[in-house]
Amino acid sequence: MPISTSADIVTARQRGRALAAALGFSGSDLTLIATAISELARNIIEYATSGQIVLSPEAGNGRPGIVIVARDEGPGIPDVSRALSAGYSTGPGLGLGLPGVRRLMDDFEITSNAGRGTTVSVRKWLP
Repeated sequence: MPISTSADIVTARQRGRALAAALGFSGSDLTLIATAISELARNIIEYATSGQIVLSPEAGNGRPGIVIVARDEGPGIPDVSRALSAGYSTGPGLGLGLPGVRRLMDDFEITSNAGRGTTVSVRKWLP
């Protein structure tokens, strides 16, 4: 789904939460998944102005899960390791977004190229 406005963040959260519920997630896991989607979508708007969030089910190690991929074609992240440090931000935020998403989810991958954009892929598995 395309991400370019605050309304898109709400839509992405709702769709992610609905998919996660359909997969069998409940309670606090639904909140964690929705929060991760919010943070990733907010970063797209803040740093790249537009991008997309792709939500999909996945099975790994015999367990169902949800995959969230956030992609943009923005300026990229010059220093990914610093961006994953709590408190580091190149914008007006507190620098808790990416480190927070990494803590909330079970798997976290990021690739970023200067001038070409960033892709963050995260997964949450059912317990």
